[in-house]
Order: sequence, then C-alpha cells, then structure tokens
Amino acid sequence: MNTSVIQQQIDAYQRDGCIILEDFLTTDELSEMRAAVGEGVSKMGKEKVAGGGNKELVEGDTYYDRVFLQRLNLWKINDTIKRYFLNPELGKMLCKLAGIDGIRVWHDQTLQKQPWGNPTAWHLDNPYWSFHSPSAISIWIALDDATIQNGCLYYIPGSHKVATYDNVEIGQDIADLFKVYPEFKKVEPIVAEMKAGMAGCHNGISAHGAGPNMTPYPRRAMTCAYMPDGATFNGQQNILPKEYCETLKVGDPLNDETQNPLVWSKNG
Repeated sequence: MNTSVIQQQIDAYQRDGCIILEDFLTTDELSEMRAAVGEGVSKMGKEKVAGGGNKELVEGDTYYDRVFLQRLNLWKINDTIKRYFLNPELGKMLCKLAGIDGIRVWHDQTLQKQPWGNPTAWHLDNPYWSFHSPSAISIWIALDDATIQNGCLYYIPGSHKVATYDNVEIGQDIADLFKVYPEFKKVEPIVAEMKAGMAGCHNGISAHGAGPNMTPYPRRAMTCAYMPDGATFNGQQNILPKEYCETLKVGDPLNDETQNPLVWSKNG
C-alpha cells in the first residue's frame, strides 16, 4: 500500500472532505485483496455482518439489496483483510488526512454493484453509525475499474463543513438528501472514476452517492470506515452485537479491541 500523503493532499482532503489516491495498491496487492474479498463473501453466504454482528441483517430482495451486494466486518474472518485494514501505516495516513491523533476500525465492507445494479442515493455515512464524529473517515478501494458507466462514486466537495447528523435512507429517490440540505443541489460533484487499485477517502459526513451499473459486469470495491480513538456510543446499535450493545451507555467509549481495534495512535 502506498500510504504516503503530502501536505497538499491533506489540505485538499480538509477542504473538500474527500480525496482520490492513485497507485494505492500494487498489482500483486490488488490480486491479493480481490482473492481475500472473494473468499470472505463466499464464507459469509447471505449473512451481511461477520463475526458476531447484527444477525438480523441478511440479504433480501429490496431496492436497497439491488443497489449492491454488501458484506461487513470481513476483517474478523479473513487474515489478509485484517492485515491491510489494521496496518498502522494506513492508520497513520488516515489520521494525517482527518487531523486526529488516533484511529480505530468502525467496520469494513465490500460494496459490489452487481450487473444492472440500482444507483446509490446521495447520503451521509456517519449518522447511521453507533458514534458521531466530524472526523470519521472511510477508505474506498476500487477492485475493478470504477467508471461512470458501471457506477463510480460522486462526492459533493465541502459538504462535510455544512452537514449535521440529519440524514436519509438509501432509497429510490436519489436526491432525497437535498430535501435536508438544499444547498447541496447547487454544488458540482466530484466524479470519482478510479482504476482498479486506486482508492478514495471521504469524511463520514461528506455527501456521496454512486450511479447505476449499466454494464453486464460487477463493479467491486472494498472499503473500511474508521473512527477517532475516543469516540463514544450514541445509543444506536447499527452493526454492534446485541449482547455488547446492551452493556453500553450513551457516552461510553467504543474501545473494545474485539469490536473496534486501535490501528494507530500518536501516543503509541
């Protein structure tokens, strides 16, 4: 992994709430990641969350299920994915972009837009999760070329400076989010086309979406969301195991190493 970033890239991320990293994975690393994701998805079957997550999240036949094939927390069942996403050098890079001193895994997920898959409506990520932070950050790695034709991402630059934790579901009206944030309608989005092996990073309250897959081939991606070390429980279960969630009170730190492992900290 190429985890080097220069000040110009850090400034761009802070300004826009997103950045695209070229040459992130080598050819060999891309092949390794593709194989690991394939193994993880096969092992999980129709279960969406690996390793003791919310067992109610199983794949069905809703509009959302036809947006993408989604499997979460593969790091818990695949050592290769764990090695990549818990890499301290990656954590250090993400801390530089986000301007934080420590970082923990929230969850990874593969998002695979199937042939003729539905578009992904504009949305924010962090409001869905069990913590709220203006410094949450995700990395999105293209496992296939992501193009306008097959459903690449789009970011609304600067939206992380305006957005709160008000949000919408990912549904059939791709512009629902603009009812909450009408000012976003006036902003030209960044088109995040990526070659396989490239990556995008975006803030947890950056508005983003993706087009439909208008091809007979899948558009695969592997992502991981991270939270600042010290983030606290906000009362939402999301993907947390029910048994663990029942032990938490609002304001408790999410620092269980089996759920949200520390990846890198300035304090060692």
